[in-house]
Amino acid sequence: MYKFDDITLLVTHYNRSKSLRNLLETFSKLKISFGNIIVSDDASNQVHLKSLKKLKEEFNFDLLNTPTNKGLGNNINKGQDAVKTPYTLYIQEDFIPKEKFGEKLNLAFQFMQKNADLDLVRFYAYFKYPHLRDIKEGFGEVIFKFYKIWQGYRKFYVYSDHPHLRRSNFFERFGRYAEGIKSDRTEYKMMMQVLSKKPRVYFYEHITELIDQENTVEEPSTVKRNFWRNNNSFLINGLREIYRYLRFNTDLLIYKLKG
Repeated sequence: MYKFDDITLLVTHYNRSKSLRNLLETFSKLKISFGNIIVSDDASNQVHLKSLKKLKEEFNFDLLNTPTNKGLGNNINKGQDAVKTPYTLYIQEDFIPKEKFGEKLNLAFQFMQKNADLDLVRFYAYFKYPHLRDIKEGFGEVIFKFYKIWQGYRKFYVYSDHPHLRRSNFFERFGRYAEGIKSDRTEYKMMMQVLSKKPRVYFYEHITELIDQENTVEEPSTVKRNFWRNNNSFLINGLREIYRYLRFNTDLLIYKLKG
């Protein structure tokens, strides 16, 4: 059993109440509890709102609503603003923790308590970070080197909105999420905001060991990718690699100059 009184579980949600139930039920089965749970909803339809109200009674979480859909940035901002505990475990509703998650979250929590300059501990990603310095029990410290061209554009993904533990004063350190733009752009801007501040980040290198992302036929992903991002032909993939590397370097320089 793992009881984290100093951590709030912050879940962003949009029209995926069954996925949310799976997430909360899994935490309960794993006997992982938090000081508080906040579900920040981005104007889900009436069917899902009805389900959310039932889930609220069952799992005793704070439900934050909005009358109109305002996008990912607003949804995270309003959720983080409501957090009262020193630490936040941020997760989207379509993720499911695995058996080892409680153990590793506990270790991540210890890391953050012992290291006042540690900003994030990440638990999941689509790919392993290119350069990690071994820390302990599967965790490594992210080492970002601007000049290591051979690591490609993936080295820029020091921050991600995938599940992570962070300090609840995150906005004071890195600024708020951009609002009124597409979710991909919101994520990208926050990645650059974080990276420009030279963060200290730990990363769990066994990227699929702690959490699964579940997109069911009934509740598929609500994020739509364009042709440029989805096409994996040799030519498009090569052009995308070059474009992203040049774009990421330029944008990081701009963010650093902004201060």
